[in-house]
Amino acid sequence: MNLSNRFGESLRGWSPPDRPGRSQMQGRFCLLEPLGADRHAALLFDAYAGHDAVWDYLPYGPFPSAAPYERWVRAVQDQEDPMFFAIYDKDATSWGGVASYLRIAPEAGSIEVGHINLAPRLQATRAATEAMYLMMRWAFDAGYRRYEWKCDALNIPSRRAAQRLGFSYEGIFRQATVVKGRNRDTAWFAVIDKEWPGLQSAFETWLDPRNFDAGGRQKQSLSDLTAPVRVSADPALGG
Repeated sequence: MNLSNRFGESLRGWSPPDRPGRSQMQGRFCLLEPLGADRHAALLFDAYAGHDAVWDYLPYGPFPSAAPYERWVRAVQDQEDPMFFAIYDKDATSWGGVASYLRIAPEAGSIEVGHINLAPRLQATRAATEAMYLMMRWAFDAGYRRYEWKCDALNIPSRRAAQRLGFSYEGIFRQATVVKGRNRDTAWFAVIDKEWPGLQSAFETWLDPRNFDAGGRQKQSLSDLTAPVRVSADPALGG
């Protein structure tokens, strides 16, 4: 037996990273800042209003009026895990969604992005993609080894988004939890630090203004740019 194969790779020189802080992340197309009820709740509620489907796979919502949504934001705004951020679209000059870090485990070098809720006007924009890039970049720059994405296995748009962003499919956890009184099988995706340089290059190529024509249409798709980096594709999406 080759004794060198009995144990995992040595991590000499690696040390647990810091936990995320409450600071802004600034990009060309978007701004992320810590979610706060006074600054964001009313504007985000207006962005979500009339689009109850955005809450379908989240464990909370939809909210019948602005007041309960504000109470929810106030209840989560100071949490350390999950840690929520509001997303501002510079092109649209409006707040359009939230995302969070969660399951933050510096001792394992693992962190997850989740609670992603984008109003329709933010969906499929450069700002939305850049927000995901900025959060991923922070994690790997900080020294995290693993960046996770999980979603309801029935949430095909979320699975498609994970694959587009370069996350590798890792399987289904059956009957993982109960959400709003219904069973949830959970689809798992992740990026690890060895894959980050290739994905960072893909994001930067896609986000470069030269990748868009005068009408804002992309020349190269992000899916095509990230595909060579992904080690496994989601079978539900056909590759």
